[in-house]
Amino acid sequence: DIVHMKLAHINWQDGILHLFGKGQREDCLPLPQDAGDAILDYIEKSRPPTNIAEVFLCLNAPYRPFTSSVAVSNLVAHAITRSGISPPASCGAHLLRHSAATQMLRSGATLETVSSMLRHRTQDMTGYYAKVDFPMLEKVVQPWPGEMTC
Repeated sequence: DIVHMKLAHINWQDGILHLFGKGQREDCLPLPQDAGDAILDYIEKSRPPTNIAEVFLCLNAPYRPFTSSVAVSNLVAHAITRSGISPPASCGAHLLRHSAATQMLRSGATLETVSSMLRHRTQDMTGYYAKVDFPMLEKVVQPWPGEMTC
């Protein structure tokens, strides 16, 4: 979604991002202070001076918006490589969504909240992220009813 995010989609006054996803579905999400500060820092210090509407641009001339999410995935993969972290099986842009969802769940967010933030149409999609959080699953696991016969 950030590939197509335009400067006009940021409501700085109310701290809201207007995002347009699949099927031109519009969603409004809160813009946390730290994220807003990071975007503003990028706009003021790193974004090339241009009248292009998209927020994030290629930093080498000719300045242009990213053409697809592949560019974002490549940036994420490059950042992971530079950090020295052992690369996970998937280290593209989806890793950011997965990490954010897992961290929100570990911090006590409900599946409904995470589903809303990830803009999933159903909570079933969000359940995928909960399945990999074994410490959280251990907290909610229930004993099997009855005696085991095996």
